[in-house]
Amino acid sequence: MSVLEKIRSKTSLLVGIVGLALVIFILESLLGSGGALFSNQDLEVGVIAGDKVDYTAFSAKVNEQIAQIQKSNPNATVDDKTKEQIIESVWSQLINDKVIKVQYKKLGITVSEDELYDLMLVHPHQYVVQQLTDQKTGQVYEGFAKADGTLDLMKLNQWVGQMNAEQEKFWKQLEKSILEVRAAEKYNNLIKKGLYVTTAEAKDQFNAQNKQVNASFVMKRYTSVSDSTVKVTDEDITAYYNKHQNDYKVTEASRKIEYIAYDVLPSKADYEMLLKDAQRASDEFKTKTALEDSAYIAQESEGGQVSISNYSKKNMIISDSTVFTSPKGTVFGPYTEGTFLKVYKLSDIKSIADSAKVRHILIGLQSQRTQSQRTPEVAKRIADSLLVLLKTKQVKFDTLVKTMSDDMGSIDKGGDYGWFDENKGFVDPFKNAGLQGTVGNITIVPTQFGFHIIEVLNVSKTRHNSYTVAQITKLIAPSGETTQEYYKTASDFAGKNTTADAFNKSVETEKLNKRISDDIKEGKEGEQALPGLQSPKELIRWVYKAKKGDVSPVFEFKDRFVVVQLVSIKEKGIAPLEDVKDVVTAKAIRDKKAEQFAAEFNTKTGTSKSIDDIASKMGLTAEKADNLSFGAYNVASIGREDALIGTATSMKTGTTSKAIKGDNGVFIVSVASVTEAVLPKDFKGKQLEIERMNAGRVDYELFDALKEKSGIEDHRGKFDF
Repeated sequence: MSVLEKIRSKTSLLVGIVGLALVIFILESLLGSGGALFSNQDLEVGVIAGDKVDYTAFSAKVNEQIAQIQKSNPNATVDDKTKEQIIESVWSQLINDKVIKVQYKKLGITVSEDELYDLMLVHPHQYVVQQLTDQKTGQVYEGFAKADGTLDLMKLNQWVGQMNAEQEKFWKQLEKSILEVRAAEKYNNLIKKGLYVTTAEAKDQFNAQNKQVNASFVMKRYTSVSDSTVKVTDEDITAYYNKHQNDYKVTEASRKIEYIAYDVLPSKADYEMLLKDAQRASDEFKTKTALEDSAYIAQESEGGQVSISNYSKKNMIISDSTVFTSPKGTVFGPYTEGTFLKVYKLSDIKSIADSAKVRHILIGLQSQRTQSQRTPEVAKRIADSLLVLLKTKQVKFDTLVKTMSDDMGSIDKGGDYGWFDENKGFVDPFKNAGLQGTVGNITIVPTQFGFHIIEVLNVSKTRHNSYTVAQITKLIAPSGETTQEYYKTASDFAGKNTTADAFNKSVETEKLNKRISDDIKEGKEGEQALPGLQSPKELIRWVYKAKKGDVSPVFEFKDRFVVVQLVSIKEKGIAPLEDVKDVVTAKAIRDKKAEQFAAEFNTKTGTSKSIDDIASKMGLTAEKADNLSFGAYNVASIGREDALIGTATSMKTGTTSKAIKGDNGVFIVSVASVTEAVLPKDFKGKQLEIERMNAGRVDYELFDALKEKSGIEDHRGKFDF
């Protein structure tokens, strides 16, 4: 239950009256002034390639997809996760239409009807084959497969010619997907074919990888001098920023917050009250019959969850060892286990086989053969009919496995998964049919997958007891009164600290734990950037409307109240100096050190070319960097130092460089020897290698480049859909 629901239940009438008054006040104001409830900007979901995406139109597309899902499967429930996927799908499709397909049109890329026919039925595209393949087994579905497991074109064409309405709908959707996939392939291939590597480029790349240099260097590291001893002026900082603005380019707007979280925890009084209630449930549980247990567990357990499972001595979940000598119906607990109070009942004791072997035919609710849905009633009727045929010996079990079973993973095995015990990862009803059955028995067993026709082939001679345990689970949660106290504390903090200064001062004074969340995005990604704060849409909306330094009202999360301060705002484009001043200052200090160190090298070492002499005069140690190549990423003892690698690999044997600024310090390098690369007769192989590498990048970089160029703005986080 939401932590505020208990509060709201006591104040709903007052809230309703106040809310009605506010609505009347707002409407009077708007009607009197000729205003509108929402401006056009308020209804802007985003911008794609300069086109504004309207909330009403976008929401209609989302609802259309939801309606399609529910139409194709009336029993389907569209939960929050599925809805997020639909929203993301609609957004991606808009980008595809407004950004990607525009490129296809400019270049005249199309897929003809003849080409589509070829890709679907003559030389099926890999995507078509994937849709006709069981993803669990990797095998083409039997209805479309040859004897060797590959796709049978004759069967595919026959199936297409006999499609029902539902199958035709699936096929048309597949055609639409192939049109998009093929157009994308053509576009990508055009780009790939336009990438050419010259002989000179291939030669340079070969040299970069194979030419090796043995060198020694002396480096004065920036860390050898404290930043606090180096003075930089505002002019120095501004000059560095102006020169390196592209280093501070923000590709997507983001926000940084600091927040105080009040975790709502049950009090001692809450625990004692819950324990008393659990004891009541335990006493009542003893009076319930086995037939009444499920309903009572649903009534008493958290979320109405019913848990009745089988256990052995090895995995028994009741900690009291007397469970193995107690009679059926014995109740144990309540016990405190983590954040729950639990009551257990020993519902049944059965003697079962240690292992069993069965074979089965699955009549699934989701038919793998026809790619269609079945209702439980239809699946049960089919299973009952097949059971009659088997018991009257009008058909063989093997034949029905091959022609009717929807468990594609066991068809080639005659429906047999071999010997299993109670620890096997099968659902309990399936296992029980074997472990509790007798050889030759054929029964129908319902599971969440559908209806299994199961024949017991063999059972072990050794047996053991299986203990059926039913459990009631009660969450140790705070009461409404406790929740209200936490809410009052959070509200008091938010009310007293409405500015950044007050917020920070109170955090320090009250010794509160201030938490940080950075890089908060406005779209879907923003929600994922807030760990520990479930579904933070309202918080993100506030963050993107607030000003830097604003302090939020109280936000409610699961068992948590949060008060937020907006610390920084990063808009798309070049970040303002004030937002990156700390980073820029550190870089300006580094540059100032580099100037000082270079001057020190020049003053102390003069014209000396001996690396050991230079090291001695500088009071430093000469270090070795052997087998350096231009393509190397690191230098031993330093790490990433491109300036040193580039300098050394461009020098000749016996030469010494001047003082050079690097990323880690200022250095002088001396080259002892150079091993030139042995060049091949031609560079065609190298050219092809680089071209393949560049072509591989097209598949994952092209789409991102087009998106970036189109200037996409994503404001989905502001809305509920």
